[in-house]
Amino acid sequence: MAWFRREKQRIQPSDSTHIRTEGLWTKCDGCRQIIWKKDLDANWNICPKCGYHFRLDARARLRLLLDEDHYTEHDAGVETTDPLQFVDLKPYQERLRSAQQATGLKDAVVTAEGKLAGQRVLVCAMEYSFIGGSMGCVVGEKITRAIERAAAGRLPLVIVSASGGARMMEGTVSLMQMAKISAALAQLDQAGVPFASILTDPTTGGVTASFAMLGDLNIAEPGALIGFAGPRVIEQTIRQKLPAGFQRAEFLLQHGMLDAVVPRLELKPFLARSLKFFTS
Repeated sequence: MAWFRREKQRIQPSDSTHIRTEGLWTKCDGCRQIIWKKDLDANWNICPKCGYHFRLDARARLRLLLDEDHYTEHDAGVETTDPLQFVDLKPYQERLRSAQQATGLKDAVVTAEGKLAGQRVLVCAMEYSFIGGSMGCVVGEKITRAIERAAAGRLPLVIVSASGGARMMEGTVSLMQMAKISAALAQLDQAGVPFASILTDPTTGGVTASFAMLGDLNIAEPGALIGFAGPRVIEQTIRQKLPAGFQRAEFLLQHGMLDAVVPRLELKPFLARSLKFFTS
């Protein structure tokens, strides 16, 4: 019966002819086209075909906004003490170590001082890849310290949000950061120092319910998901179908919850003009 079986012969290419293609291409979530990864990286993670905004990490945010990629980072060594000794499917400490190894950060935010179009500013950039950009005690502490530095030095503050909300592994300690940061921002407002909030995809939960919506200027990137509870949770709660584009940046702009929706490549000049207006 061996006559009727076609034996497949596998040709193993030599090392010199083997071409690795994994990771060289990606599919756009907007237009569904295949994009050369280098083209995407060169365009600040914006699809060159349809303009869809992919997520951008915290370090890249700082390079995008600050002049000549030059800045001084603050509080880089601060990390959580795991106040609850939390364990779910695996210990919180293990999750932290994995996130730290993957991102090279101690926690989900980078705070830095530099110049934006020649003007000294303080920038806080959140890292979504670090446990969903969740806000625990370290995120709350670092942002609060940045706000206090901004008030003391009378430096405009920019916070770039990208978060799933409060960090459940730190319980009430995490929720307290909402009030802590909001109180610091109230003092910044009393000092007359401007605060620009940039909301990116996604900005949800306790971050939206606190500092992300407290800016003197609230800006979002195109298509960013912004809200407190997710659309699916809301639909299941009210048992109604939500409008198209609900909780997307453009929908929120139409309903008065944002001041502007600004494409990523226009963010820096837009912020430069706005901060100059606030400080003149």
